[in-house]
Amino acid sequence: MFLLWILGMFEWTPFYSNPMDSFFQGLVGACAISVVCNLMRVYYFIQTCSDSETESTQRSPSLGNNLSRDWRSALQFWSLTVLLSLVGSRVSSLIVLEFSLRAVSAWASAGLDANVRGLGMLLIQSQFSLGCGLSCTMAFLHQGAPHSSLSLFLAAALSWALAGVSHSLWLHVARLYPLHSTERYCGKCISLLTSGHTILTTLQRVVVLFFALATVASTATVYDHFLSQKDALKFWTPLTLCYTMLLVYIQEDQNRHAGSQSLLRTVVMRLGALLVLMLTVGHWTDVLHVLITFLGEAACLLPSQDLLQAVLKEEEDTQVSKYEPSSKTRESTRKSSFDER
Repeated sequence: MFLLWILGMFEWTPFYSNPMDSFFQGLVGACAISVVCNLMRVYYFIQTCSDSETESTQRSPSLGNNLSRDWRSALQFWSLTVLLSLVGSRVSSLIVLEFSLRAVSAWASAGLDANVRGLGMLLIQSQFSLGCGLSCTMAFLHQGAPHSSLSLFLAAALSWALAGVSHSLWLHVARLYPLHSTERYCGKCISLLTSGHTILTTLQRVVVLFFALATVASTATVYDHFLSQKDALKFWTPLTLCYTMLLVYIQEDQNRHAGSQSLLRTVVMRLGALLVLMLTVGHWTDVLHVLITFLGEAACLLPSQDLLQAVLKEEEDTQVSKYEPSSKTRESTRKSSFDER
C-alpha cells in the first residue's frame, strides 16, 4: 500500500509515470557525463606533463588538493542524476536536436581539428546535452518493452561500472602519472604515455556516434509529440528558422569571446529561446523541464572550469607555436635582405 501511494504521487507531478525507469535513465546520462569529464581531465593532464617536467611537478600538489574534493564530484553526479531524471523526453529531444544543430554550425563555420579549441569547447558544452540524449534514447528504445525496468537497470549498472573505471583512472593518473611516466614501471601509465594523445579524438568519435543515435530517437520523439498534429508544420517552420538564425548568432558570438562567462551567456540565450518556444507551443510541464535544464547546464559547466582553462591554455600554446616559426622566418628574410644590401 505504501509503495502504491508513492507511485500514485507521480500521477499529478510533471515527471514520468514510472519514477524508477526515469531514475535509471538519469543515472545512465550522469555516468556518461562523468566518463567524458574524467577522460578529458586525463588527456589534458597528460598533455601538461608532456610539455614540461618542471611544470608537471609544480602542478601536481594543486591537483592533489583538487582530488581531496571528492564530495563535490559526488554531489555533482547525484544532482545530475536527479535533474536528468526529472527532464521529460519531449524537452530532452529538443535539447539534443538543438545541440546537434549548433555542433554542425560550429563545424561548418570554423572547422575542427584535434588541436583547436572547437573540439574541446564542444565536448565541454555537450555534457548535459549528452545526458539528455542518452536518457531520451533509452526511453525511446524501451518504449512499450515488457521488461523495460530490468533492461534499464542493466544499462545503469554497466554505465556505473564504466564511470567507476574512468574515475579510478583519473585518480591514478593525477596522483602517480608524473612518477610512473618517468620510471616506466606502470602498465596504465606506459599505455597512456604512448597513446594518451589519441584520447580526445577517440572521445570525439564516440560522442558523435552517441549523438547520431540520439538524433534519430529525438527526431521520432519530436514528430510524435509536436509535428504529428494538423497544420503543425505551418507553425513550426518559421519558429525553427528563427531558432536556427539565433544559434548561428550565438556561435559567432562565442567565437569572438572566450571564457566561462561566454559559455554561461550562451547557455542562457539558447535555453531562453527554448523556453520562449515552449511557452508558445508546449505544455506547462515542458516549461518546467526547460527551467530544470538551466540547473543541469549549471551543474555541468560550473565544475568544469579546470577543463575550460586547459582548453584555453592549449589554444594559446597552439597560437604561440604557430606564431614563432612565422616570426623566425620573417627575421631570417630580413637578415638575408640586409646582408645583400
